[in-house]
Amino acid sequence: MNTLPIDRNALLIRAPMLRRALISGARRVIKHRDFLNKINVFPVPDGDTGSNMAFTLGNVLSGALNRRAHSTGELLRRVSEHAIDGARGNSGAILAQFFTGVSERIGTSPIASLEQMAQAIRHGADTARQALSEPKEGTILSVITAFAASLQTDSRGFHFKHWFENALIAARKALANTPNQLPVLQQAGVVDAGAQGFVDMLEGVYQFILDGDIDIGDDCSNETADLEVSMAHVELADGDPSHRWCSECLILGEGIDRCALKSAIGALEASCIVVAGSSSRVRLHAHVADPKVLFEAAARFGRVEASKADDMHAQARTAAGGEAVVVITDSAADLPDGLAEKLNVHCVPLRVSFGETDYLDKVGLSTREFYHKLRTELVLPKTSQPSPGDFRRQFEFLLSHHPHMVYVGLSRAVSGTLQSAEAAAKRGHAERIHIFDSANAAGGQGLLVIAAAEAAQRGCSPTEIIGLLENLKAQTLTWACTTDVSHAVRGGRVPRWAGTVAGWFGLTALAQVSPDGRLAIKGGMIGKRNTVEKFAAYVAKRLDRNRAYRVIIGHCGDELAGQRLLVEFRRLVDCTESWCVETGSAVGAHGGPGCLVISVQPAGTR
Repeated sequence: MNTLPIDRNALLIRAPMLRRALISGARRVIKHRDFLNKINVFPVPDGDTGSNMAFTLGNVLSGALNRRAHSTGELLRRVSEHAIDGARGNSGAILAQFFTGVSERIGTSPIASLEQMAQAIRHGADTARQALSEPKEGTILSVITAFAASLQTDSRGFHFKHWFENALIAARKALANTPNQLPVLQQAGVVDAGAQGFVDMLEGVYQFILDGDIDIGDDCSNETADLEVSMAHVELADGDPSHRWCSECLILGEGIDRCALKSAIGALEASCIVVAGSSSRVRLHAHVADPKVLFEAAARFGRVEASKADDMHAQARTAAGGEAVVVITDSAADLPDGLAEKLNVHCVPLRVSFGETDYLDKVGLSTREFYHKLRTELVLPKTSQPSPGDFRRQFEFLLSHHPHMVYVGLSRAVSGTLQSAEAAAKRGHAERIHIFDSANAAGGQGLLVIAAAEAAQRGCSPTEIIGLLENLKAQTLTWACTTDVSHAVRGGRVPRWAGTVAGWFGLTALAQVSPDGRLAIKGGMIGKRNTVEKFAAYVAKRLDRNRAYRVIIGHCGDELAGQRLLVEFRRLVDCTESWCVETGSAVGAHGGPGCLVISVQPAGTR
């Protein structure tokens, strides 16, 4: 039904019409995101272009396009700001810069003529190209350029519909030509995913121009998502680790020099660099070996916010995998080295802050670096849960490649992390997202994650996996000991009086994760000598000697003590599988350096 009649002969673009047209375009891209993920092979075949463009435009939909604007200039300014804030991935950042360039040229104009809009779109195309350190033809840039160049700057004799239609035809031709410009596309038998996403947006706008209806898009076929595409994803999974992390952040400040920022990031030997935005608000995107180095470089230009880093090797594995269920956790779970890759487990990082500086747990700040700071910094670190947006971005990507997902989360009793995941699930696909409260942390949470991922690889259904986890939950036990309870006292996990008593008597504090998922003091060991042996014996006495166990030993910055504990525990307990890991900040921030953790789970209960 024609809900908003359009004068197709008009030569002026007003805010109400433009807003509705952009809504239609954004919705079409979001509708087609799974298809875009499947054909994503450039610049890296990580299978997330559709999710990234959908997230970028989703932020515009929920922000700039969610309320009316009084003028075309005001609307475009809001669109550009929300696009920059929500930009994800290479194509998302380019699209955001395109909108920023259009907005800059329109300025504060209440109404835009076709000539003004054509000039603004050309400016947007130019600035989008300038945002990249190494622009490539055969990408979204080529399509944007073709579209912009085909818009008539002299609209005399042109109807609005024909003005847009001619440029859309040029964009379609440029899209069809992308395989001829990039051999990797031709080899895979697909067009460029980012370019397809931009054309999808134009098609949504065009439908609105034709009939005034807001397009939600038709289902796309999977015909072009063939074997070659899948093989490209597999190749990335074993690719060069020097550009493993797809990293992004928002930089806020005054007078940000985008050229200097681009040079600084280029000096890090990063790839796929996109610097999009204005002098006060910049979205930085790059592929790097170490996200922490990127964020530190960005911080020299302004305040860094909304940082994220995606493991493209993990993305490629899931894009190439065939499991019906994929498992995801958060960084509170301690997993042995290499096991996440082997079991295709994905992770949403918690946030760790020292003073005003915020880090991505285990990504922007390694556990080794965390304990170094814990020993040397005067301020107490704080941990916080990921935002619902962090979860939503990961959920959308995983569900574009798998029918179902199981999230094994940090105990609800000690963190709001699980609630953030639940909030994200409510935004869409709730029936495909299965959330499980581990009532645990560290190695205990890690053992439950391993069990879930193994079950997924055996072909178990989500219901069967959740049932298995419910059975294992009460049997997966975690203990911790520390000779210094000051960190737990300062963090509020241990009462001040208990810390005082421990100091008076020289006690080594013992804690256990309770059935409700809280870490509670259970007693203490007299003296601080032979702590490793005493702790191993303490836990061994509380286990069934007739059973065998899976074991994860965690240490907080003291690998030697961790290995000693592993050897001693294996001497006392029948361990079918055992690992020693460096415990993350979720426990380390409260246990302090030197804290030791033992997590056990009965073996053979699968």
